[in-house]
Amino acid sequence: MNPDDLRYSREHEWVRMEAGRAAVIGITAFAAESLGDVVFVDLPEAGCSVSQFQKFGEIESVKAVSDLFSPISGSITEVNRAVMDEPQLVNDGPYTDGWLLKIEISDDSEMDALLSAAEYESFLESGDS
Repeated sequence: MNPDDLRYSREHEWVRMEAGRAAVIGITAFAAESLGDVVFVDLPEAGCSVSQFQKFGEIESVKAVSDLFSPISGSITEVNRAVMDEPQLVNDGPYTDGWLLKIEISDDSEMDALLSAAEYESFLESGDS
């Protein structure tokens, strides 16, 4: 089950709003399971900007290399260095220790383009994922 307090993209990333304009970004459990054992994560530096639905990094598993897409636009305030050192954290806790970026969002209205947990579940069940 995907946490209800998150919003989801069709590219299998999630965003959790925190205090003010702060948000946390990661990949979903579905994505982590589909990838298999994650062995490498390439993320941008703090201070860089990300744009909604645009590539911001890569994640490599024993099966494939996949692009990471930002579910929301903003300026990166923190990068999860632990994930870069221990990529398995993405598999072990995609919604907890396996988060990827913290950003200050630039446009609240972009949240409307994302899916609720129930909508994301329906998307997964539809087979379009």
